[in-house]
Amino acid sequence: MTVEVITSGLLAVPHGFLGRRGGVSRGICSGLNVGLGSDDDRTAIVENRRRAVAAVAPGAQLVTVHQVHSAQTEVAVGPWPDDARPRADAVVTDRPGLVLGILTADCAPVLLADAQAGVVGAAHAGWKGAFGGVVESVLAAMEGLGADRGRIAAAIGPCIARRSYEVDDGFARRFAEADPDNDRFFSSGREGHHQFDLEGYVAARLGAAGLRRVEALGLDTYGDADRFFSFRRATHRSEADYGRQISLVSLPA
Repeated sequence: MTVEVITSGLLAVPHGFLGRRGGVSRGICSGLNVGLGSDDDRTAIVENRRRAVAAVAPGAQLVTVHQVHSAQTEVAVGPWPDDARPRADAVVTDRPGLVLGILTADCAPVLLADAQAGVVGAAHAGWKGAFGGVVESVLAAMEGLGADRGRIAAAIGPCIARRSYEVDDGFARRFAEADPDNDRFFSSGREGHHQFDLEGYVAARLGAAGLRRVEALGLDTYGDADRFFSFRRATHRSEADYGRQISLVSLPA
């Protein structure tokens, strides 16, 4: 099976949201697992990462970060060793020859580009990072490299959908206290619980930050086990491990 590359019509640069199709991993993490933090065979992970880059930006050098659900953004001027990745949840660059990668397994991957300025970015927007400002952080870092917020386009890739994302009252209350308008991202669930629209929330943060071109792909990681990895699905199945998929963006060589 070849690597599946999902793209957005808004991003005029090499990019792709990848799932689990086209990899060499076996067992629980079968497919294109790129997660260095998983218990998967290291040789398989390295091969999967090679295949991912080759499918989106052949010949480019992969840059990823050690994701910690923060609002921290790093500027990449070259690749760093896997064991020396900075702790951050977004990365930007203006250097051709690099491909930025964000790993997810339910959180929202966001790829961004100002093709005219030659600046791209990638962000890992779980609820905590999105709530804490990772969207605003990555945009500010892109502007620091010469991007214009009025030109930046963004696409939100596969993530857990509202119908699959149950949260409790305390979770919903945190968002309502920050901004009463956040109620629109929650719908009623079973008693004491709600369904949270992470994708919609991230899209709204991008729009509020001044972006006029934002695409949400509407792909549910939890609900499509053949296509995507999902931490929450693995948890509900009491599985011992879970794979991670990657989303990539690069500048033309």
